[in-house]
Amino acid sequence: MVEQTLLLDSEEQPIERPSAYETQKKYYSGKKKNHTIKNQIISLPNGTDIVDVVAGEPGPKSDIRICRENLDKFEKNQKFIGDKAYVGESQIKTPNKNPKNCELTDEQKKANQQF
Repeated sequence: MVEQTLLLDSEEQPIERPSAYETQKKYYSGKKKNHTIKNQIISLPNGTDIVDVVAGEPGPKSDIRICRENLDKFEKNQKFIGDKAYVGESQIKTPNKNPKNCELTDEQKKANQQF
């Protein structure tokens, strides 16, 4: 039974540069220009209790991919709230994203502010 919507977010943490070349490639995040690991945290809406943690994923792995690999821990009808990194997953409510070469409407901007 699903009782409430959960918050979902990921963060990157720098690590020491691995010595093996293949390991370096695996953990190098072009976004951060550093070797990183990624951690995903799922918490209650008020942020006081942590429900689930996924730690130590390679830095270049996308947030949505980490989420999809771990959604089977939760019920199918469990709802989540995430940032724009989670666009495309039906269980996750995200803010509106700018369409390519366009601007958001005023209504979409207000909805994002309330979100």
